[in-house]
Amino acid sequence: MSIYLNKDSKVIVQGITGGEGTKHTALMLRVSTNIVGGVNARKVNSHVTHIHKDGYETELPVFGSVSEAMEKTGADVSVAFVPPKFAKDAAIEAIEAGIGLLVVITEGIPVQDTAEFYNLAATTTDDDGNPITRVIGPNCPGIITPVRRW
Repeated sequence: MSIYLNKDSKVIVQGITGGEGTKHTALMLRVSTNIVGGVNARKVNSHVTHIHKDGYETELPVFGSVSEAMEKTGADVSVAFVPPKFAKDAAIEAIEAGIGLLVVITEGIPVQDTAEFYNLAATTTDDDGNPITRVIGPNCPGIITPVRRW
């Protein structure tokens, strides 16, 4: 049973071209995470290439913003691998775009920054008053939804 995401979730990686984003994107692809692209405003319209778990190369587009990535891919999950000084802006961007789930891996984010983006997530709600974006982290090791294979 999936709680936060499942095999149909479409994931984008904020910071996909950085060292941590590159390393963890490869690891996520190895376990069949459905990564549909990444975000880096300085490398918009480029691509990153990774080896899929089945051995073939997969080319992932890099978008200039979370909202563009959502619009073009249908992404509903973002995982943020950005340095602490950019984490607040990355989280705010994802929340303002209306991503359903935001996983912030970054450690060392100032408490004030975290409080600001958590408050934004809590107060950005749908018509029924429910928060649009669920935030996991920061300093999160990630999440996993095990799949039974028999």
